[in-house]
Amino acid sequence: MSEKNQSPGSTAAQGAKTGSGPLNGVRVLDMTSVQMGPYSTLILADLGAEIIKIESPAGDGDISRHSVPTRSRGMGQIFLNGNRNKRSVALDLKQPEGRNALLAIARNCDVLVYNVRPQAMSRLKLSYEDLQAVNPQIIYVGAVGFSERGRYGGRPAFDDLIQGMVGLPWLYGRASGLPPRYAPVAYADRTSSLHIVIAVVSALYHRKSTGQGQRVDVPMFENLVHSVIGEHLEGETFIPARGPMGHARTLSPKHRPYPTKDGHLCTFVQNDKQWRSFFKMIGQPELIEDPRFSSQLNRSKNMDAVYALQTEALQKRTTREWVQLFTEHDLPVSPMNSPEDVLNDAHLADLGYFKTIEHPTEGTLRAMYYPTEFSKTPVTNRYPAPHMGQHTEEVLREAGYDQAAIDAIVAKGAAVTPKPK
Repeated sequence: MSEKNQSPGSTAAQGAKTGSGPLNGVRVLDMTSVQMGPYSTLILADLGAEIIKIESPAGDGDISRHSVPTRSRGMGQIFLNGNRNKRSVALDLKQPEGRNALLAIARNCDVLVYNVRPQAMSRLKLSYEDLQAVNPQIIYVGAVGFSERGRYGGRPAFDDLIQGMVGLPWLYGRASGLPPRYAPVAYADRTSSLHIVIAVVSALYHRKSTGQGQRVDVPMFENLVHSVIGEHLEGETFIPARGPMGHARTLSPKHRPYPTKDGHLCTFVQNDKQWRSFFKMIGQPELIEDPRFSSQLNRSKNMDAVYALQTEALQKRTTREWVQLFTEHDLPVSPMNSPEDVLNDAHLADLGYFKTIEHPTEGTLRAMYYPTEFSKTPVTNRYPAPHMGQHTEEVLREAGYDQAAIDAIVAKGAAVTPKPK
């Protein structure tokens, strides 16, 4: 094997398709699977970064490949939606040849993101120190369950587990009066993914200023505590406490879409001006003098009464009628949508938000792209979601392997180079 003399982050990779996004030129080695890690690297990819996704042939690749529905094996819908703009390299990291190949690729990467436990990375001899030895400027990002500084460090973590640990099912049960339940979305995974993106961009900024790479740990549990308890700390904000925990507005059993004559309505009337307009709209302008509703402070102390008032008033007209009236009074309003309603939303249609693409093996697909709009560095779509190992040979060649070296590592089973049908 002959290695190319490239600096960290070099984009001399011949096989990579460059885009115009704000992270164009950043090279990320992606050792993640399922949702938390892949969603973060999806955002980085959409923003223009080059993503090299490492998958294990022994484990049949990223487990999300096997989600349903699917048209062909290993190309499930969660994988297709979470892995566009990435190239897949299949390496057996338990074999020395596979590990050496990963280190060769890492020499020319800016960032490594992983979401196995740190102990597993150490067993593979892929710790921060191991990566730093071949690339002193690398940013080594661990998407972990818990901080290593606490007693939970190293424990396995999954979305449902973390939701339960931060109290989300309890909050659902308390607010609804029904048995506790998880949020009907991978909330812990998805919100933690955003923190990973923030961490990567922040560390890149620091490296640009100082030339220094670093290790970054992004723990799911602590980050979700930050989001959830930040809202529900309430009286425990003060020492001694000035009341119990739990935000009254969002915990009220009446905090839900309001029933109308023919459906449900979503609104959030907030300041005094909006409440005057609302009371006038429902034909009860005198209610602004009611001590329960006369100020933001008083309303926050009487949230059940506020919700009860709106619930009673909004049942008297259809959703369409209320939307028109709210709009005329410049009050925030929307019908309650189902996922199918979102898919057919007129505003999103104006934007071309849901795009139709042709995948080379999976046929016609519906896709969403990164929605933030940049005037100078617009995001572009470069790759459809790859088959496992689709780019192994291409990326190894970029890392300095000649054809004989590639054939040798494939023959050992330390790398896989399948040809998708």
